Amino acid sequence: MTISVGLVGAGPWAEMVHAPMLAAGPDTRLAGVWARRPEVAARFGVPVFDRIEELFDNCEAVAFSVPPAVQAELGVLAAKAGKALLLEKPLAADLDGARRLAEAVAEAGVPSQMVLTWRYSEATRAFLARVSAIEPFGGHAANVSGSLLGGDFATPWRLERGAILDVGPHMIDMLDAALGRVAGVRAHGNPNGWVGLLLEHETGAVSEASLCMSVPGETPPSHVEVHGRLGWERIDGGQLGSDVFAVMLAEFAETVERGGGHPLDAAHGLRLQEIIDAAERQLG
Repeated sequence: MTISVGLVGAGPWAEMVHAPMLAAGPDTRLAGVWARRPEVAARFGVPVFDRIEELFDNCEAVAFSVPPAVQAELGVLAAKAGKALLLEKPLAADLDGARRLAEAVAEAGVPSQMVLTWRYSEATRAFLARVSAIEPFGGHAANVSGSLLGGDFATPWRLERGAILDVGPHMIDMLDAALGRVAGVRAHGNPNGWVGLLLEHETGAVSEASLCMSVPGETPPSHVEVHGRLGWERIDGGQLGSDVFAVMLAEFAETVERGGGHPLDAAHGLRLQEIIDAAERQLG
């Protein structure tokens, strides 16, 4: 089955990833675009709709590539219109927005799935399987780059909120998957500089995440490392492979066709947002 997906947003990430991947198929078809700058969206070579409601009328599902606050607002409209949602991380700009969106998805009963790219990699799934065999008790994740120093991703919301809201969801999610549900967080540092998170897991495991997007020059690949009673395992961002988006879209199409939920749904995105909100409040 090929599902028709409307795209909300026409920025750099939409141009590099969402539009070409949705259009490439075989599990999805790009049905059209709605963006606040329609002249930019026109370059995708599909219908550009003046009203977002017209986009909803011409697709089965909606993918979002917009700032978190905009996703929270428009995602509610899409859910109420009965559309399946492919949602970027973070779910929203703040916890209230994330709650409203997750509640709208639940009330409408529509499928949802988060673009947590690490989790769609076969290398990640193999890593998590190995981790489960070493009786893990602790770990560390790091995501360090110079993205806030310039370029396509030095966008207003990232410059304002920093690494914890942008790359935090990836690293928290990976540690959560490897070591069990995060039950508590302690944070220190500066969101626009270096942030350190100490995570306590329901299993009794403890982990740390180091996040920074303000480091000049060449930086090491992001990584997750887990230690256990029977050894240790590590995965680097460079191991994820080029097929993560194809896997993600295949799973999304299957979820839409089958109905029901996906492990990485809006409710999961809300739980990650709750951890981020607790950390941000500690940082002031």
